[in-house]
Amino acid sequence: MDNKSISHTRWKCQYHIVFIPKYRKKTLYGKVREDVREIIKTLCNYKNVEIIAGAVCVDHVHLSVAIPPKLSISSFMGYLKGKSTLMIYDRHPELQSKWNKAFWARGYYVETIGNITDEAVQKYIKEQAEESRKEDSSSTAL
Repeated sequence: MDNKSISHTRWKCQYHIVFIPKYRKKTLYGKVREDVREIIKTLCNYKNVEIIAGAVCVDHVHLSVAIPPKLSISSFMGYLKGKSTLMIYDRHPELQSKWNKAFWARGYYVETIGNITDEAVQKYIKEQAEESRKEDSSSTAL
């Protein structure tokens, strides 16, 4: 991917992000998995975040994304996990507990992509999706 520009700034800010459902429950399969995939794509488009590669596995999500420098990773993840929770519960109210409103676990893993190639990260995410496919036949990549 070439450098991008906003206003007077050239940038290439890429991240590998992994996050999980609360208690690492294996809830991301079937229709829920398809909906999570669609919701993540929609929310990334709203914030002009480019998804380079991604996989929704049974108990976690991998994303390789390019985030504009005007948007911090922590604010983006707060937005992504918060809004996606509301959208998931809107589509799947049976997943919501009256005591616990969180769908995603509090934390996430993030690393900058710079010391390895884009292809290496995309290969890793693809392997994770294939591994998940073995566990669940309806695995979908982003």
